[in-house]
This record gives sequence, C-alpha cells and structure tokens, in this order.
Amino acid sequence: MRKPMLAGNWKMNKTRDEAIQFELAVADKLPKSVDCVVCAPAIILRDLVKRAPEGLKIGAQNMHEKESGAFTGEISPVMLKDVGVEYVIIGHSERRTYYNETDQKVNEKIKKALEFGLKPIVCVGETLEEREGNKTEAVLETQVTKALEGVEISNTEDVIIAYEPIWAIGTGKNADQNTAEEACSYIRGIVEKVQSKKVADEIRILYGGSVKVNNIKDYMQMPNVDGGLVGGASLKADDFVELCNKAI
Repeated sequence: MRKPMLAGNWKMNKTRDEAIQFELAVADKLPKSVDCVVCAPAIILRDLVKRAPEGLKIGAQNMHEKESGAFTGEISPVMLKDVGVEYVIIGHSERRTYYNETDQKVNEKIKKALEFGLKPIVCVGETLEEREGNKTEAVLETQVTKALEGVEISNTEDVIIAYEPIWAIGTGKNADQNTAEEACSYIRGIVEKVQSKKVADEIRILYGGSVKVNNIKDYMQMPNVDGGLVGGASLKADDFVELCNKAI
C-alpha cells in the first residue's frame, strides 16, 4: 500500500511569524496515516523545522543542482540538508515557465537531491494548448522519462511525482478525478518502462491543480492518485488539517 501524501506549496507567501502560527494551529490535528508536508520559502525553513509538530514534515520549494559556487540568490542541497528539511519540490511549472528550468536541469536537481538524502517532489504537466492539441501523453512521456534518466530509485518513498496540469494551477479550474486518474495512470506506466514494475507499483503520484477541501476526496478515490500537491488551499491551517484528514 502506498501511504497517502498531502503536500502544501506555500509559494511566495507567509512571514516567519505567520508560519510559526500555522504550525501551532495544526499541532495534534494531523493524521498519522498521511504524510503531511509543507513546502515553504527558504528564509523560514529553519524556523519551521525547529518547531514542526509531530506529523508535519517540511520541504523546500526549489534548490540548485550544484553544491556550492557563484550562483547568486540560489540555495544548495547542502544548505537544505543542513537546515533539516526532508522534501524539495523540483520542476514546478512556475520554475519551468518563469525561470526557464529545462528537463535536463530537473534531472540534475533530482540526482543531487537524492545524493544528499532529500526527497524530490517532481512536477510534470501540460499546458492548455498542449492538452487541446492532444499532446498530453507526449508531454508527460518526455518530462517523466527525462526527469528519471540515470536516476536509481532504491527506496520508492524517496521520489514523489506530482501531476500538475499547468492550465489548472491557480486558475480555479481543475482536472476532474477521471482526468487526473488517466494522467496519473499513464505516468505510472512510463515509470514502469524507465524504472521497473516494482518502482511503478510503489512510487507515489500526486495530483495538483486547484485542489481544495471540497474535491480532495474525489481524487483520493482514484486508484493511481496517492495524494495532492496543494497551493492556495494549504495556506490556512484549518483547511490544511481538513485536507490532510480527507486524504486518508
């Protein structure tokens, strides 16, 4: 059985004090049967790790593929490991779109994250134009194959894939549960081809894209959807707690 996961991506939101108040508000309310994760801005990660209540795991939203060097404004895997985070989002569509992050760069970051014991949450997904042009499967094939090229997954809990159709992120539009299931099932098939059936059967695949309290249950009923990567709906403590409890 794959353990469900609910990962909140705060994006560029919350001050240090707001983040600490969030942790206090969710304490003792999170289910043990779900991996509940918050991926926060780098500047508040150490505070979150130090104060994280039982059942809440902390992740970063991005990292550089090099251990150190002249990369102004970047955060290295060494720094993240030192801070104590467990997860890191890699290849989010906003990084791909706004910062020209390529499939090759995503692959390099995944390898470096695993090298330092960080668990990558790897984002893949198509644009509205690609979906309307019946290119969804081709896009997913390329992104997943290139992301996992040369990646050895020895522990299937160490890598998570998040299907995030770009047209559904922050738009209020969402893929219905059958559309999400179709894409996640297809991704699992790709993983089987580039890794193994064992890895494909055990790896967790999340759906992200306007996931909210009122629709998370629909997605969780699908056999190939193992949880959600949630944006705006993860910012309020009460909503995050409810999302986690409905992800069981």
